[in-house]
Amino acid sequence: MTTDVHVRDLRYFVTVAEELHFTRAAERLYVSQPALSKQIRALERQLGVELLRRDRHSVALTAAGAALLPHARRVLEAWAQGASAMEQARAAQRSTLVVGMSTSPGRGGLLPAIRSRFTSAHPEAAIRLRQVGWQDPSAGLADGDADVAFVWLPLPDQDRYAWIVVAEEPRHVALPESHPLAARPEVDFTDLADEPFLALPESAGPLRDYWLALDERAGSPPRIGAEIASTEETYEALVAGLGVCLVAAGNVPLLTLGGVVTRPVHGLSPSRYALAWRKEDQRPLVRAYTRACGQVTDGTVRR
Repeated sequence: MTTDVHVRDLRYFVTVAEELHFTRAAERLYVSQPALSKQIRALERQLGVELLRRDRHSVALTAAGAALLPHARRVLEAWAQGASAMEQARAAQRSTLVVGMSTSPGRGGLLPAIRSRFTSAHPEAAIRLRQVGWQDPSAGLADGDADVAFVWLPLPDQDRYAWIVVAEEPRHVALPESHPLAARPEVDFTDLADEPFLALPESAGPLRDYWLALDERAGSPPRIGAEIASTEETYEALVAGLGVCLVAAGNVPLLTLGGVVTRPVHGLSPSRYALAWRKEDQRPLVRAYTRACGQVTDGTVRR
């Protein structure tokens, strides 16, 4: 017996077996009676057995048909349960918003405030936070792993994205506490130009250049002391004296854990932290989250 019977054929057979009347079964199935009869005959040929005995006045199950019926019903029931489970999974996916980030936004309870407004408007939706390494400056947006993301500007391929700036903060320098410049209350960038710098991975593109302050170096290349891809790596490299690094004022508490100090730097433009999303993504949950962010921060959408 062949085993590649279609679910549709079993559904046709079960409906005819329940109605014992081809016309009524065809009406239930929304197919024509000739098409239904043809499909049942094809199923019988495939199985090599007669399932239904027909004459001008009646339809009856054969012994083989009666034997198949309870099993066919179980198959259809199992398939219906599987289809329901898949639909639930799809619905859950549609009602889950993935928020990417490389470091926690912090900044005066920004995340809880956005979440509160978002869930008030969409109580059925879930938010899933996704931590992304610094190798991906888009925090998951570029490959679609995140629906929205908290990122530092500039973004690679930034024409793909829209964003709301949620914080504009001066750049400080993080130093080992034994560094000679650590004794100063403030530092001029010209005093840092020859220092070895901790650099983001090369995959960070323009963001790596930004945190190395290439625009303020007048064409002079930076010295790279080490590459860092996380807050933990940055702290360890600072303590080990491998270099200094620039850090947004809002992230200073992440690095000043002992052995590291930070100082304001003159001569640098401020950093910009933003909520970004793909321009073409117009799904309701994405729009709702960005709207909630704009309400909390009073930010302007940049496209």
